[in-house]
Amino acid sequence: MLFDSSLKQELNRGFGATLVVLVTVVMTMVLIRTLGLASTGNVNPAEVSLVLGFTVLGYLPTIFTLSLFIAMVATLSRLYRDNEMVIWLTSGHGLMQLLRPLWQFNWPLILIVSLLILLVWPWSNQQVQDLRERYEKRGDLERVTPGQFQSSASGQRVFFIEKDQSDDLQGKNVFISIHDAEKTVIATARTGRIDQRGDERFLVLEHGQRLERRHATQEMTLAEFDNYATRISRTLVNPTQLSAKMLSFNELLSQPNLENQAEMVWRLGGILACLNFVLLALLMAQFNPRSGRGLQLMLALFSFLVYTNMINIGKAWMVNHKVTPWGFTLALHGGVFAFALVGILVRHHQWSWRHWLPRLVSQRVPP
Repeated sequence: MLFDSSLKQELNRGFGATLVVLVTVVMTMVLIRTLGLASTGNVNPAEVSLVLGFTVLGYLPTIFTLSLFIAMVATLSRLYRDNEMVIWLTSGHGLMQLLRPLWQFNWPLILIVSLLILLVWPWSNQQVQDLRERYEKRGDLERVTPGQFQSSASGQRVFFIEKDQSDDLQGKNVFISIHDAEKTVIATARTGRIDQRGDERFLVLEHGQRLERRHATQEMTLAEFDNYATRISRTLVNPTQLSAKMLSFNELLSQPNLENQAEMVWRLGGILACLNFVLLALLMAQFNPRSGRGLQLMLALFSFLVYTNMINIGKAWMVNHKVTPWGFTLALHGGVFAFALVGILVRHHQWSWRHWLPRLVSQRVPP
């Protein structure tokens, strides 16, 4: 049908343009945040692009859903504005008939969103966490930039070192300042090396001096040493202990605790919301010359924010035992579906309270 094909082409153009804009905005925001993490030592500066890519992959389901919603609202509102919808309605068709071309356009994209939520979302979260943990668990000597003072991962040590470029496990002209609640220790040495002892690593200094000052008594001690060792990495965490957002859907089903159930309902809620946005777009799409062209898009954005925030809030409620997972799912997504469907039926049949009120009054008045 000519109308269906032209509608799909316009939806494709609107979806593509919106997707490019949203991806650009999200990438810019994520890049700024990632650079901030890299500057504070939480992310390896050499892996900023990897963290950026994996993080944006995790946001793709939300970006795709919002792009679909805005494209549908903008396209259908333009049909009203240019009176093309009037021609469609006067030709014997109604709003319900528009569901078919909208569904034909949306189902491949909804399938992509489902795959992104169920497969790519946990994988990208796990990759980002692995990159951050791998960098945090590196030895402090490996994290120090040669020729610069830099804090350790715990914030209790300050390092200065000239690395030996031929071996990352050794360095020369080492300076370490260690500060805790009881004392401050300053150590200098000609050379330093990393020594593995079990599952912990130590920085071994050779041929240096150690100055210690006790905070309580202000007592200072100066000593020279041939060898001095300090621990620079903690025991590795068990990699099998993953949070719920890093588990696959099958793992969530096999481990049905409250946090995993909340995560599972959250993922399913993203898919159900994508389906409901098709009905909401058809319900909200209209044009009023007095209100301007941007009102519908602002209303659509507000509805999207409210809906998605309710999904996130519901996840927190489930973890805190305030609501049951499936009861919340039925109430939120079922309620939105019923509201949108009833609204479309009212507009499709042009029902009005002025039309039904005389009938109700006539039925109650005795003959």
